[in-house]
Amino acid sequence: MKFFLFIFIILTVGCSTFGFPGVHRISVQQGNVITQSMIDKLKPGMTRSQVRFVLGNPILDDNLNRDRWDYIYTIQISGGETKREILILHFLEDKLSFFETNLRHSDDNRPSSA
Repeated sequence: MKFFLFIFIILTVGCSTFGFPGVHRISVQQGNVITQSMIDKLKPGMTRSQVRFVLGNPILDDNLNRDRWDYIYTIQISGGETKREILILHFLEDKLSFFETNLRHSDDNRPSSA
């Protein structure tokens, strides 16, 4: 009986470390989904409420720097590599001054920024 229990434990541990065929692994998404069309709507001079309407609430609320909003989106597909997209907005006198992002334009392969 102990022999069968030992074999069962070995097989169970072995199947969990190797990819078992037909087993679905979920994709893990966290943060704000950021699309290029959303970024295209951002214009310098927009108010905070206009930016919030386009992008939603920022994921990070920095109490030390109220003039910076961070939008971060990560996705890990089926235990593979994690993809991270970052959008940082900077405000001056409650108006959008400029933003930085690691997203790439579809027409050229340079990082987006305004």
